[in-house]
Amino acid sequence: MSGFYDIAVRKIDGAPDLLGALRGHVTLAVNVASRCGLTPQYAALEELHRELSAERFTVVGFPCNQFGAQEPGSEAEIAAFCRSSYEVSFPMSAKLEVNGANRHPVYAFLTSPETGIAGDISWNFEKFLISRDGRVLKRYPPETKPRDLGLMQDIAEAL
Repeated sequence: MSGFYDIAVRKIDGAPDLLGALRGHVTLAVNVASRCGLTPQYAALEELHRELSAERFTVVGFPCNQFGAQEPGSEAEIAAFCRSSYEVSFPMSAKLEVNGANRHPVYAFLTSPETGIAGDISWNFEKFLISRDGRVLKRYPPETKPRDLGLMQDIAEAL
């Protein structure tokens, strides 16, 4: 595989190839959960996605239930929650695992020393900034707010 956008990831609605359609975008990849103390970050992530979409920037959410069982719902329940609570319009994947033996290939790529920034995901809402050509540019801890000055500067440079 040559880059982030080449990895097969199922969309939250079951359709194939979530990432292929985003090739050429700057992407903020975020593992998300609906019942986490950081869940309100959805609002700012959606705002960022809408504000910068004309510049070919997107947020992509990757629902994961590995941290405190904070994403217990089905894909349909997750999508409905995100729409009704935060008006989320950015693309989301089917629920996946980000750590361990069943780590999804997209997270194997993001956390690999060869292609990404090494190390297990620590909690929900960890973020990765991906270049237009599918390279991992930077990794941000879960507490980093979507409007964090450093993150915003990194996005501006990538655009």
